[in-house]
Amino acid sequence: MKWLNSSKKRLVLIGFIMAVILLGGKRVKADFVFGEPVNLGPPINTSSNEATFCLSADDLEIYISSNRSGTYGIGDIWASTRPTINDNWTEPVNLGPVVNSPFPDTVEYISPDGLELYFDALNRPGGKGGWDIWVTIRATKDDPWGVPTNLGTPFNTSAHDWKACISPDNLTFYFTSMRPGGYGGADIWVAGRATTEEPWAEPVNLGPLVNSSADDSGQKISGDGLTLFFHSMRSGGYGAHDMWMTKRRTTDDDWNDPVNLGPMVNTASDDIMPNISADGSILYFCSPRPGGRGAWDIYQAPIIPIVDLNGDGFVDTADICIIVENWGTDNSLCDIGPMPWGDGVMDVEDLIVFMIYWEQENMPEEPDGGE
Repeated sequence: MKWLNSSKKRLVLIGFIMAVILLGGKRVKADFVFGEPVNLGPPINTSSNEATFCLSADDLEIYISSNRSGTYGIGDIWASTRPTINDNWTEPVNLGPVVNSPFPDTVEYISPDGLELYFDALNRPGGKGGWDIWVTIRATKDDPWGVPTNLGTPFNTSAHDWKACISPDNLTFYFTSMRPGGYGGADIWVAGRATTEEPWAEPVNLGPLVNSSADDSGQKISGDGLTLFFHSMRSGGYGAHDMWMTKRRTTDDDWNDPVNLGPMVNTASDDIMPNISADGSILYFCSPRPGGRGAWDIYQAPIIPIVDLNGDGFVDTADICIIVENWGTDNSLCDIGPMPWGDGVMDVEDLIVFMIYWEQENMPEEPDGGE
């Protein structure tokens, strides 16, 4: 729906500005839901396994691990691109024998600048043992990927170490490990550094609040650094592996109790490898659920902020009143931007998100040539 006219638009904007002035910048709570998952289909998914993947920061490159025809080993890394997020993915291309090997190679993470690709390899020569984390680098996005390097210590050990991801500021390194000192079979570990010029500190376990006595793995940090998505076999799920999330108010705070992502995206099948688009609007994941093209497929589901604050089925001025009346209380659900889970503060980012949904709900189509 379009705005009625520019005068109406200005009036609404003034109303929101007044709301900002009245409400200030207090801390509130956010909520969101998932839409129906959709199989990415061909050419990304095939009758073979597509079980791990990662997306570039601009969502225009996807790297997938697959044992489809044309591999150099047990499983290879493939790449597909698209001109815009509204275009279809191109036919995936194998990264070739420089990156791929006769051993299983599974992709996990690409740096925001698109120049570092992290992947896991099982018993690849030059490793520390079992699954190890490797990285391949390219000078520009137009250059081929270089010879992979094993990350070595402190990330790789004689135990299984895999599934790397790095925070947007490049100062926190998350990975999964079965090294001693964990709380279950596989745990999530983290290493930090003060600046990008310094070496990584010794990794520490993320602790018993996030990790459990079951396997916890496949972690991905959101673009704002405030939400960590992962999969786990812990109790309280809907199947074998379920996707979970833990949030924190700021990057200096501790992680909260993990929450299951729910039955819209989790099933009785394994649901793993949650990846979040850079703007936080899409959840990507892998699953062998019924209805797919192969044993394991990649799916996507929209992440939708809840802007109908009173649950009456409408996004209207009544919700604005709720924003004002409940501002600063534990019942508020007004922190909906810039990510669907909010950023811990009510500001213009939340108003922009609310206005988008309010416009869709309330503003009739603008006549042609109208002002």
